[in-house]
Amino acid sequence: MSAVINVLLPIFGLILAGFVGRRSGVLGDTAAGELNRFVVWFCLPALLFSATATASFSALWHPGFIAVNGLASLGVFTAALLWRQWRGQSGIDAAVDALAAAYANVGYVGIPLCVLVLGDSALAPALIATLIVVCVVFALAIVLIEVFRQAGRGIIRPFLTVFMALAKNPIVVAPVIGGLWAGSGVSLAQPVTQFVDLLGAATTPCALVSIGAFLARPQVNTAGAPTTGLAGLLTMKLVVHPGLSAILAYGIFDLSPVWAASAVLLAALPTGTGPYMLADFYGRDLALTSKMILWSTVGSIITLTACLMILPAARAAAGG
Repeated sequence: MSAVINVLLPIFGLILAGFVGRRSGVLGDTAAGELNRFVVWFCLPALLFSATATASFSALWHPGFIAVNGLASLGVFTAALLWRQWRGQSGIDAAVDALAAAYANVGYVGIPLCVLVLGDSALAPALIATLIVVCVVFALAIVLIEVFRQAGRGIIRPFLTVFMALAKNPIVVAPVIGGLWAGSGVSLAQPVTQFVDLLGAATTPCALVSIGAFLARPQVNTAGAPTTGLAGLLTMKLVVHPGLSAILAYGIFDLSPVWAASAVLLAALPTGTGPYMLADFYGRDLALTSKMILWSTVGSIITLTACLMILPAARAAAGG
């Protein structure tokens, strides 16, 4: 329980800082949007480039865990997408909502949490999950949004438009360049490493302060319609996602204790800031995504604690 609290309290603190800063007038009316754009165009691309450019293929190749994490995340994403479209959401908004249900806060909460609870052996699965969430699930959401935006314009033109949009999206381009750099075998120069590390380190505080500043806007507290479906999305994120991961990890792929426990814990994490960034980037309503991040973070204290209580063998294996 203390490990969960130690990781989640700073998250709440940063959101609260943005909330208080905006309500007190220290942060201006456009602070939330400007901070978010800084994250999308500078900080997050630097973080993704650094992660992929310095990753070792042998350390990240674990087919069983990749299958568990990928299938669970994509399964939840698909279910949420279909459900939101069935409820009358536009394709673009449904894709953002689906991302909120499947986008676990692996990089900011999952990595430190897994290391605290399971030891250094859990660092590899946490890094793999980070890459899957960002480079697969997040990229899929962007592809779908671009496809929905170009609907009804034939076949060739939408394909070219989607390709060009993805080629210009820094969140997609950065990990691709990082992977190509890693494949070249050339190490990053020290000044470049320090530059991307400094920018990447600013991702978490800036994104969370931006969320807090957005939540401080009066219209967020009074908007009822945009948050319709919040309970369903929270259930998918905090209950369905870890439950499906547990079935796959223990019942189908029979992962080793640490890897299986990591898969479940990482799926039980709250929603990360990615959906909020994407919603703002495409000019969508931010009320639902921001509240999804806030309340999933609150609810994850319960779900993560429950996971820790029913996975004693994994903790013992990691401790030994």
